[in-house]
Amino acid sequence: MNLPLEVPAPATPAALSWTNGYARLGDEFFTRLAAQALPAPRWIDSSPSLAAELGWPADWTTREDWQALACFSGAAPWPGMEPLATVYSGHQFGVWAGQLGDGRALLLGEVEAPGGQPQELQLKGSGRTPYSRMGDGRAVLRSSIREFLCSEAMHGLGIPTTRALALVRSDLPVHREVIETAAIVTRVAPSFVRFGHFEHFAHHDMPQQLRQLTDFVIERHYPECRDTAEPCAAMLEQVARRTAQLMADWQAVGFCHGVMNTDNMSILGLTIDYGPFGFLDAFDPGHICNHSDHQGRYAYNRQPNIAFWNLHALAQALLPLIGETDLALQALQPYKAVFAETMEARMRAKLGLRQALAADRELIDDLLRLMAQDRADLTITFRRLCDFSSADTADNRPVRDLFIDRGAFDAWAVRYRERLQQDGGSDAERSARMKRVNPKYVLRNHLAEVAIRRSQAGDDEEVRRLRRVLERPYDEQPEHEAYAGFPPDWAQTLEVSCSS
Repeated sequence: MNLPLEVPAPATPAALSWTNGYARLGDEFFTRLAAQALPAPRWIDSSPSLAAELGWPADWTTREDWQALACFSGAAPWPGMEPLATVYSGHQFGVWAGQLGDGRALLLGEVEAPGGQPQELQLKGSGRTPYSRMGDGRAVLRSSIREFLCSEAMHGLGIPTTRALALVRSDLPVHREVIETAAIVTRVAPSFVRFGHFEHFAHHDMPQQLRQLTDFVIERHYPECRDTAEPCAAMLEQVARRTAQLMADWQAVGFCHGVMNTDNMSILGLTIDYGPFGFLDAFDPGHICNHSDHQGRYAYNRQPNIAFWNLHALAQALLPLIGETDLALQALQPYKAVFAETMEARMRAKLGLRQALAADRELIDDLLRLMAQDRADLTITFRRLCDFSSADTADNRPVRDLFIDRGAFDAWAVRYRERLQQDGGSDAERSARMKRVNPKYVLRNHLAEVAIRRSQAGDDEEVRRLRRVLERPYDEQPEHEAYAGFPPDWAQTLEVSCSS
C-alpha cells in the first residue's frame, strides 16, 4: 500500500515557490505597483483551514521569521511576490461601464500548494491603483469583516468560492458616508479572472490579448478544452455549466449576491466579490439584498437569469475567437438544463428524497409557495424538516408551527409523508442525510452586524468565534445554539449597499 507523502511545511516564506503566471502575460494586462501599507496594523483573524491547505505552518501569523503581519498589511511583500493590479471592464447593472479594474486590490502572486493547483493571493483594500476611478483604494472594516466571514462560510457550505486567508485592521480613517476605519482582506483563489477581463480586450479591439488571455485560462484551468475542435467554445460551455451549478448552490441555501455585474463573475464559477450580499431569513423570492439596487435587477429570484445574461456578455466578448454566433450560442445552450437539473437535485436532497420522480417538482414548488406565502424562515424550515416524522400519527409540530396556514401545511405534509414512505428507508437515516445538506448556521446579516459592531468597539473575538461556527454549518454545535435562532426584530432595519 502506497501512503501519501507528507509535504513538510515551508520553514520561511523564502521557501515558498511562486509561479506568477498572470504576471507573464504582459503590460497590457496589469500595472505593477506596491501596496500602500496600513499604519499600525493588527490581526483580526485568519483561516487555519486555508493555511493548512496551502501547506503553511499552523503558527504562520505569529512566527517572527515569517513577518506575516507586515506582508498582509501591505508593508513588506515576501520574496517571490510580484504585486500588480489587473485591468478589466464590464457591465454594471446591465449597462456598459467601460474600463474598471482592480481599484483597491493587488494580486500578490501565485503560490504552489500541496494539492497541486497553484493559488493566487490578493490583497483587498491595499490602496489606490490606476483603476481606482477617483476612489481611495481602501476597504472599510465592516465590509472586510463581512467578506472574510462569508468567504469561509460559503466554503463551509460546500459552495465554490474565493477564500479568505487573513483579515488585518488599522485605525486609519476612511471617508465614506461617515468616517470609518480601514482593513485588508487577503483573498485566495486558483484565479481571479472575471468575465470582465475578456470584455475589456474585446471592447478595446485587442484580439491578440484576448487570444492570449483565453489560451492562458484554458491551459491553466480548462485543459480538457485544449485539444477540442473549438477550444474557446468548449471553454465557454464549461464556464456556463459551472455557473449554472453555482446558481443552483446559491438558490438552494438562499444566498443573494447583490451585485452580479459581469466584472463580479468568475471565469471558474466561483462566488467572488462579497459586497452587499445576504442570506434569506423569511423566504421571499423577490428579496433585494442590495439597498443600492433600486430596480431590483439582482433580486434573489432573478439571479439565475442574470447569470445567463452575463454569460451572453462573455460569449459576445469571445465571439472574435469563436467566429460563429451560432457556435457561441450553442456553447451556452446547456446552462438552463444544467441549472434546472442541479436545482432539482439540490431540492430533492434537502427533502431527503433519494429517487427522482416527476411529481417531486410539484411537491417542492408547493412547499416553496407556502413558505413564501407565510414568510417561513428558509434555513430553519429545512433544518426542522430534517426531523420530520413519517409516522401517520405524527403532528411534526416544530416545523408545522413555522406556518401561519396550518391547514395548508398539513395538506402538504400528508403528501410529503406519502412520498417519504414511497422512497423507503428509516427516518433516522434520512434525517442524518438531510442534515448534511441543510445547514443549521448561515451568515445572517444580524450575526455579521453584531461581530462588526463589537469589532468597531475594539473587540474582535466575535469575528473569530463566528468564523469557527460557520466553518461547520451542518454540525449541531449545541454550545452555539443562539447563532441558529430567528433573527431579532431589529435585523429587519439592516441595510447593505455598494458603499464599502
